Amino acid sequence: MGMLSKITRLRKNRRFEYNPRFYDDKGKGNPYKIEPKFDQFRSTLNTSRGLKRKINSAIEDAKRKGDRNLKMRMVVIIAVLVFIFLYIIDFDLSIFFSS
Repeated sequence: MGMLSKITRLRKNRRFEYNPRFYDDKGKGNPYKIEPKFDQFRSTLNTSRGLKRKINSAIEDAKRKGDRNLKMRMVVIIAVLVFIFLYIIDFDLSIFFSS
């Protein structure tokens, strides 16, 4: 009987300690929701429906002032790239000046 009971006996299930990767133990929020880092600063994340709301959000985005140094740097970079392109294609600038 002893040998037969070892063969026919059912195994016990193993127990695993499962902790979700993004688990919030304080109970705030969904532990399975993964949110990007800068979602709270994006204006285009929750797109509003309707033409009036879209126009208003575009106007609000245009009112925000950006970094002036960044804008000037971008203008200078674009101008340099345009002049390099014109030099490569051998564009003659003398057509703009009357002599």
